[in-house]
Amino acid sequence: MDSENPTGADNQQETALLRASLDPMWIVGFVDGEGCFSVSVHRNAFMHRHGGWQIQPVFHVYQHRDHRDVLDELTFFFGCGSVRSKGARSDVMTFSVSSLNHLRILIVPVFEEHQLRVKAGDFRSFAAIVRAMSRRDHLTRSGFEEIVRLAFGMNANGKQRSHTLGEILAGSSETARQACE
Repeated sequence: MDSENPTGADNQQETALLRASLDPMWIVGFVDGEGCFSVSVHRNAFMHRHGGWQIQPVFHVYQHRDHRDVLDELTFFFGCGSVRSKGARSDVMTFSVSSLNHLRILIVPVFEEHQLRVKAGDFRSFAAIVRAMSRRDHLTRSGFEEIVRLAFGMNANGKQRSHTLGEILAGSSETARQACE
């Protein structure tokens, strides 16, 4: 059968249909199993407020490199994010979105419209943190403390948490990161 497309060229219409056909509920289930809503609170020498602490919300989805195409499809579905290796020697790839604007406009609304089951509680805290930071609440002492409290309540059994809430709010120099479960 002859084609008007050069050999090996992508059929843009088929590709667009494939990407448009991702079911949001499938994505929600996939994220419930392979995703993470994380908020790190870490030292940043360039941050002069709040003892040099910075808050960074990030949405991740993980998958073995053999299935990277699923993560690439998520970048098209959400219209943002990037896919990279989890580490130099890791076979795991991660789709990540850290832009506050992209989180607020593109990520949070999908999971508000299509409810998570396993990660629903962490998502509610994550969405509240994204909204608060979008309002710039983190620039005030009380807003910063409220956001840190919300972040600390996420992933209650977090493996990477190395400090207490009091240490973080007091200005500890170590990194406290909410673990992805």
